[in-house]
Amino acid sequence: MEPVGPLADRLRPARLDEVIGQDHLLAGEGPLARMVAARKLSSLILWGPPGTGKTSIARLLAEATGLYFAPLSAVFSGVADLRKAFDAAKARREQGQRTLLFVDEIHRFNRAQQDGFLPFVEDGTVVLVGATTENPSFALNGALLSRAGVMVLHRLDDAALELLLARAEAVMGRGLPLTPEARNALRAMADGDGRYLLNMAEQIFELAGEGQLDPARLAVLLQRRAPLYDKGQEEHYNLISALHKSLRGSDCDAALYWLARMLVGGEEPLYILRRLARFAAEDIGMADPNALLQAMAAKELFDFLGSPEGEIGLAQLVVYLATAPKSNAVYMAEKAAKRAAKEHGSLMPPMHILNAPTKLMKNLGYGDGYAYDHDAADGFSGQNYFPDGMERQNFYRPVERGFEREVLKRLEYWQKLRAKRQADANG
Repeated sequence: MEPVGPLADRLRPARLDEVIGQDHLLAGEGPLARMVAARKLSSLILWGPPGTGKTSIARLLAEATGLYFAPLSAVFSGVADLRKAFDAAKARREQGQRTLLFVDEIHRFNRAQQDGFLPFVEDGTVVLVGATTENPSFALNGALLSRAGVMVLHRLDDAALELLLARAEAVMGRGLPLTPEARNALRAMADGDGRYLLNMAEQIFELAGEGQLDPARLAVLLQRRAPLYDKGQEEHYNLISALHKSLRGSDCDAALYWLARMLVGGEEPLYILRRLARFAAEDIGMADPNALLQAMAAKELFDFLGSPEGEIGLAQLVVYLATAPKSNAVYMAEKAAKRAAKEHGSLMPPMHILNAPTKLMKNLGYGDGYAYDHDAADGFSGQNYFPDGMERQNFYRPVERGFEREVLKRLEYWQKLRAKRQADANG
């Protein structure tokens, strides 16, 4: 008789050693393996991408440690459902049966609802196992995190996905009608999500018809989804960080890849342009002052052409920034100057560089002794421009890369002239 039920349900692991891709938690000395061996399970947060086995692991942990498995979904449950779950767990506890309360998408409960778990976790009414695709540091409150260990699940790699396909073919009793290239494309479409891979495989078994599918026919059959990307959540920050650091590391190919990932995932190009402009000022600065102009030009081009044509300007800007000489000297100088401004308070500028628009101010000495630089030898007076009583500071320290080499020469030249002027003034 033909098996019934979705393929992904039929292939749910029956034992922990059948779980794919999470050996760092479940095998050998992995933390979950040690808990199972000791039959002592503590409250946990399972954090990982979709389709990596969070629900299956929670169910199998309950079986392996003799706990009653009570599942809840934060999407469909409210306060009343939680109360019922806790009351049922109390009743089971009185009969000597402990409860593993599994809460799928636990990040969807608000902070107050999350606080509601605490007394029942602390008194042992439930062992809480929460599943989330969101970074627990941002999605869960600190009190809950302090009582539950966070276990990070990995997205399924290519080998794990291939093992899942082999299991699917064994269950179905026949191979997938795919060329080797289409099989590779299928795993790539899954993007590390085992459940999604099995759902696609089931579609292929049901709809493929005669002959083998090549990648083009496979894409038409499955209507491939966009890569996993959430503009408002952690992946958003992960990818922009990857782009920024690839640029800083002068790897234009990696930077182009991360740019493409963001654009294909639906990121707002103007957000990327803002970050690239910041990079031009922060990580290139005076090593190539044109970097900032290039960033503004890319923004103007995008405003003019729109998407997708204007995205070529982003690609050109990424290549320019990645291959430009790097210096954070201006960025560091700005931070140092702000620290000094806070430390020294509201010191007045020295009197000789203050304007004297009124007779009173002139009588008070405003502007006395000011040396007009254009009248000085070499167009440089060497006067002091820091507040009286504050030692001269050296905030900006250019590097010997790109245009900043020339800036460094100018600064060194002016410092020599400054020292000479001061020596002459001191007799």
